[in-house]
Amino acid sequence: MTCALCGPTPHEILWLDDFCRVVLLNDEDYPAYCRVELLEHVKEMSDLPPQERARMMKVVFAVETALRTAFNPDKINLASLGNKTPHIHWHVIPRFEHDKHFPNSHWGQAVREHNSTLLNAQAKQALADNMSTLIECALSAS
Repeated sequence: MTCALCGPTPHEILWLDDFCRVVLLNDEDYPAYCRVELLEHVKEMSDLPPQERARMMKVVFAVETALRTAFNPDKINLASLGNKTPHIHWHVIPRFEHDKHFPNSHWGQAVREHNSTLLNAQAKQALADNMSTLIECALSAS
């Protein structure tokens, strides 16, 4: 079985270095939904040395900050499950009281009709620029 996160991503890359990448899933129900993916195939966070764990979390928190700044969501959901894809990755999902599942998990039972929206090119570029600045600042602060 091949790992879906080990190869090239079909998603738009917002930020990338030699350690991890941030991709925009741009789901129609969750248009600013991002995922932080470790480039190396590692199954669990505790398999990483402490310095790499910290680096991964700095990127996750910078993505959260960029999403909060750009969209002012009611809540941010962070999740690292990996049951279906045992490769370190973090979901960073801005949530709004009017989204399809709120207050449930976005994987849970829908409580209202779908509200289809996708980010346009200008919004994606602004998000990527802000995210890059925040990630670079977070990583250089070590």
